[in-house]
Amino acid sequence: MNLGMNAASALFNRFALAAIILLILMILQKKPLNISLKEFKVTAILGFLFAASTLTYFIAFHYMSAGIAATILFIYPVMVAVIMAIFFKEKITLLTILSITLSFAGIAMLYFGDNSGQVNTAGVILVLISALTYALYIIVINRSGIVMSAEKMTFYVLLSCLATIFIYTLFDSGSSLMPPQSFPMWGYCLMLALIPTIISLNLMTIAVESVGSTPTAVMGALEPLTAVIIGCLVMHESMTLHLFIGIVLILISVGLIIVGKTFKKHSIKIIVDEVEKEIIRHWRWKL
Repeated sequence: MNLGMNAASALFNRFALAAIILLILMILQKKPLNISLKEFKVTAILGFLFAASTLTYFIAFHYMSAGIAATILFIYPVMVAVIMAIFFKEKITLLTILSITLSFAGIAMLYFGDNSGQVNTAGVILVLISALTYALYIIVINRSGIVMSAEKMTFYVLLSCLATIFIYTLFDSGSSLMPPQSFPMWGYCLMLALIPTIISLNLMTIAVESVGSTPTAVMGALEPLTAVIIGCLVMHESMTLHLFIGIVLILISVGLIIVGKTFKKHSIKIIVDEVEKEIIRHWRWKL
């Protein structure tokens, strides 16, 4: 973006390169590309949500530092919990309420307690929209009921992302699409396609299958910390006490949501195991 490429073009080139690479890999692996009408509808919705999330996130970089934007974005697990409670009747626990309170307190610290000019209203609103659309993206995946390979779903989601961003540029005269104009631009677009798109999504799938969703989610807390550290060390973004406190509050709020879900799952598993043991003892005594 510093080299002159707008957010829409950066994302369009990122998704286009990622889709081409995925298509080549799927053809080499002889994986089927056929898609049903239901799968098409779901991936179209997912692509719109993912494109909206990434577009608002990238545009927010014009208004705030990358580290702060990544931290505010990380409240999406809290949003998922709230949406599931309101629309899908999941129980709201005291832990969830505490998490919501801490997340808003963290955002308030970032916004009202910052004097460095790194945070403003437009930036906060954009990142909150990004977090909300990403939360909806996760919920749609969870509730869609479709079964697709990670590569196939990602490929069609990327195609929908491309269509969404193209339509967006038709209504925003300042976001006309442009191809990379130099070798560094091509390099950055390729890195965006490979690392945070293809490699990241595939490694996350492998992680969930290997160690489970909860440890993967806990390790996900490194995302905003990484962004903050790189922002300070590489891009020379400043770190004030208020910003530090705000970041810590948001990370704690997300950690509480993750820990709460872990405790609930483990509690249910313990109960099921105990019931199973009693049934086995009972039938052995009968025999």
